[in-house]
Formats: sequence, C-alpha cells, structure tokens
Amino acid sequence: MPDDSPASPVHACLRCGACCRWEGDVCLTEADISVIAAFLRLEEEEFINTYCRLQRNRRGLSLIDHADGSCIMLGADNACRIQPVKPRQCRDFPLRWNFPGWESRCPASANWKGGADVC
Repeated sequence: MPDDSPASPVHACLRCGACCRWEGDVCLTEADISVIAAFLRLEEEEFINTYCRLQRNRRGLSLIDHADGSCIMLGADNACRIQPVKPRQCRDFPLRWNFPGWESRCPASANWKGGADVC
C-alpha cells in the first residue's frame, strides 16, 4: 500500500557556520542555560555573566556575539563549541524556526525539502 503521508522536512546541514553569523538574538530558555552551563562545567551564574546578555526585547537572555557579530560559541573552525547541547532556537533551525530570506544566506538551502513556521 503506498504511503500518502507528506514527506518529513529534510535539511542537510553543511556545518558551514553561516547560520551562526546572522544578526539577532540567540534566545536562551532556562533549560538551555542549565544544560549549557553544565556542559561547559560552569555554575549557571558564571555562564550567564560570561556568555549572556539581555535580549533586544528585554524579555530574556541571549548568547553574546564575537566582535565580528558571530555567535560566541562558534569556533574558528566553524564548529559549535556546544553542539551537543546547543540552544533550542539553534536545534530548531530551519525545520521549526527560520526567518524570511534565510534560504539566500544558507548554502544548504539548495537541498531543503519542507517548510517551517516563519518566526
């Protein structure tokens, strides 16, 4: 019997780091803060004081940026320092979260099959 269910969205990330260089907030949940701090072997307060700032909308915390605007967790090799525990926002991109025009900035978008709610 043929499967008539819609195909699951697929995004084959190239690990190029382009998404880690976009302007804007990398919003953190309380759970993100706890897990990332533990992963980095820091107390939550130390993690917040070292790696976080107030979001632009003043409703929560966000990761700070390097001087060039890239995410503080992006290494020189384009690898995420916290890949196994990266924030929900990062894990959800682009399947559950993205923004208008993301396709023009993401080299992997040529392989994109599916859709997400635009934030």
